[in-house]
Amino acid sequence: MDALKQYLPLCWLRNNPLDLPRSVDFFKQNLLFYFVAEYFMQANMTDDPLESFTEVSIETLLTLIFIGVMLFFNRTLYAYVQVTTAIIFCANIIGLFVIPVLIWLTMSEEPLSYYLLGLLLFWDYAVVTHIIKQVLSINIIASLVLSLFYFIATYFGAFALGQLL
Repeated sequence: MDALKQYLPLCWLRNNPLDLPRSVDFFKQNLLFYFVAEYFMQANMTDDPLESFTEVSIETLLTLIFIGVMLFFNRTLYAYVQVTTAIIFCANIIGLFVIPVLIWLTMSEEPLSYYLLGLLLFWDYAVVTHIIKQVLSINIIASLVLSLFYFIATYFGAFALGQLL
């Protein structure tokens, strides 16, 4: 519970992930929750549970690899657990808001549900941008570009690889 309180301000664009505690158990819990939540969202969008499982597995793997490569080139691989936990934890918190919106969107297709989903996706982008900016000590433009590359590599990469399989 203590780690939860320490990581939560990241969702509000506060704190530096490098200042947060390194907890492999908290990382594993967040990774499991992330996988289940992403699977639920993906399964909601497709009719094939095996395809959803494959895409979410690829997406999770690409996320872990992208963060590792980014930290490797920045020579901050020692912070892998904190940074990965930070990104996944914030995605989990935002995902708690996205899931009901996706259900609402699926059932009603209200324009407001699309706007709210777009706002939540922007929030996720802003959080990842903040984390990358803090960890790599780069300017906002560079972190915006790297965040965009992160989302393209993980989400579109998973979709593309899932289509190939």
